Amino acid sequence: MKILHAGATGLVGQQVLPRLLSAPGVTQVIALTRRLLEIEHPRLLNPVVDFDTLPEDADWWAVDAVICTLGTTIADAGSQAAFRRVDHDYPLHIAQLARRRGAHTYALNSAMGASATSSIFYNRVKGELEAALIALDYPSLVLVRPGLIDGDRAQSRPGEARMLAVSRLLRPLLPRKWKPSRVARIADALVDAALHPPPGISVVEADRLA
Repeated sequence: MKILHAGATGLVGQQVLPRLLSAPGVTQVIALTRRLLEIEHPRLLNPVVDFDTLPEDADWWAVDAVICTLGTTIADAGSQAAFRRVDHDYPLHIAQLARRRGAHTYALNSAMGASATSSIFYNRVKGELEAALIALDYPSLVLVRPGLIDGDRAQSRPGEARMLAVSRLLRPLLPRKWKPSRVARIADALVDAALHPPPGISVVEADRLA
């Protein structure tokens, strides 16, 4: 099995990649990144790419499954347009290119509350991406929808850090779907989707990731 992974340097992606590399039956992991990864592995192919100009004729698009953990924030991106490019356009273009070359499974790290009709811009972009992916008719499409992600980020996100600190304190009192989503469980759900793809469209909600 060959699996393409986009977003290996992010909080979730850093946990997805080692799981893929150690999974029995995975012969190659193609990790698309903007900069070269600091790890080497005999089953790892690490194309350094510009996500705005992906090489559409590359042989490595021919994979069995795709896991996408690409994502940013409006603050980090600098504008709503830039955020949409990273969280909608890039994941969709990757899905289109891999599907053309025969990929049958796509697992997306989406977000709780994703809806194309949401009044919240972030949730609406996530929902529009989900709808666009459904239209590609992947035999197996898994949408993982975490809430606030419980993990230690390398980059500083003060607002998110404050919310996470409060959520951790209140975890025993919160309904399960509102508890922070553990990064390891998100990674497990994405990898399981690629290795054991369920038919049709599946949604993994936040209550399963707490």
